[in-house]
Amino acid sequence: MLPQRALTLLLAAGADTPERLAQFRVGQRDERLLTLREWAFGPHLNCVADCPACGETLEFESTVSDVRMATASQPAEDFSLAAMGYEIRFRLPVCSDIDCLRMEDGISANHLRLLNRCVLSAQSESSEIAVDCLPESVTDAISKRMAEADAQADVRIALTCPACTHGWAVAFDITSFFWTEITVWAMRMLREIHLIASEYGWSEIEILSLNPARRQAYLEMIGA
Repeated sequence: MLPQRALTLLLAAGADTPERLAQFRVGQRDERLLTLREWAFGPHLNCVADCPACGETLEFESTVSDVRMATASQPAEDFSLAAMGYEIRFRLPVCSDIDCLRMEDGISANHLRLLNRCVLSAQSESSEIAVDCLPESVTDAISKRMAEADAQADVRIALTCPACTHGWAVAFDITSFFWTEITVWAMRMLREIHLIASEYGWSEIEILSLNPARRQAYLEMIGA
């Protein structure tokens, strides 16, 4: 669902064609979403997270620049990794790879499916090894190297709970964040249109043609 939402947002903004977006690296896609979000709502991010230790809800502010990672504009086509006696060649995941994952299959199955798509070769003592046969320590090393090479794809914000002082890093998912903001904005706009239309009998197009300041002025006169 989330990969499709990300592409829906970018396509709605005319960012590119579906075929080209499907070949974007995940971090490349998320960087485009950050730029689009900043254009739509500005640079400030109002975030909420629950402390995993005590359940306290934290409200905190961040900015688009805080969660925009420095990455190479044209990273290598493929990467090499030597780990625990294995020689691995892999590429970074792209959007079409993520689209093949299924939430109902669970984390382990999806992790393996993604590696099967992205690992180009795996060898030990000059013998080819199937991805399914790689030890967990090696697959974890591949995932870690992927995250380092495409930092925008796995953004985390360091937090400390004021109630229990527990510290942790919360993942920032621009797709979920932006989609939720748009949903809240759309519902607020519908409510404003309903209130003004009910009071003055204007059409939706007429109300939307008002600039935000005038719309707010009418809402205040209505007492909303």
